[in-house]
Amino acid sequence: MAVTENAAFAADEERWSTLMVSAQAGHEGDYRCLLGELSEVVLHYLASRIGPQHYLDDCVQETLIAVHQARHTYDSSRRFRPWLFAIVRHKAVDALRKNQTVQNTAERQRSFEEVETGNEQIENGVMSGRLINSLPLDYREAITLTKIVGLSTAEAATHLGISQSALKVRVHRAISKLRQMMEADTL
Repeated sequence: MAVTENAAFAADEERWSTLMVSAQAGHEGDYRCLLGELSEVVLHYLASRIGPQHYLDDCVQETLIAVHQARHTYDSSRRFRPWLFAIVRHKAVDALRKNQTVQNTAERQRSFEEVETGNEQIENGVMSGRLINSLPLDYREAITLTKIVGLSTAEAATHLGISQSALKVRVHRAISKLRQMMEADTL
């Protein structure tokens, strides 16, 4: 089965590279085909690593826009996947950071009691992403409360019983660790 996966991997690499070169030359149909394939791959990649989040489709769209804006930087003498997944990783990190600012006002007003009773739901649904699950508990709690649940730094720090500074450090380290894991996962 590994041989089949490697063959599919190599075939995708070659096809995407060819389609991008064709798109750079102005072939609109090839470009549409490339973006269609990439949207599915990026969505699957993000969903398997971050989990089922409401902002994944937006992240895919942001990634495709970034690919469009950077398409002139692709060098056909280099591999396509590292170029693509560098963009994906940056957009995923941006989405994690941005998620807190786009949270619904009603969600942000939830009381700590609701957060505590929702911990099981958080662990069962939100935390189903493989990479988030692999974070140490302290980092996982910090990033879940701030970036996924949408609590403010003060609210999350109070909920965890730590200082705001300690919470910020945990969130920063969690994002850094996620970035490292995503980079290692695509090379």
